[in-house]
Amino acid sequence: MQEEEKLFGKLFNSVPLISEDHLSVIQQTMDKESAIYMLVQAVKYAYHNNIYTLAEAEVISKSIRVLLNT
Repeated sequence: MQEEEKLFGKLFNSVPLISEDHLSVIQQTMDKESAIYMLVQAVKYAYHNNIYTLAEAEVISKSIRVLLNT
């Protein structure tokens, strides 16, 4: 059985990083779709860590829905 490759880390507790170089690859190849994905992950991470007030969370949630539906 093949041993599972260990992760270098995770961005926003959801995006796996295989190595330090992988972070550079993500940054260098980022397009609009992956940028929106990363922003959504960052916002979700901050929300789950109680960074926002309820009003801020509502505005951010609406902003994400607008971005994802365009």
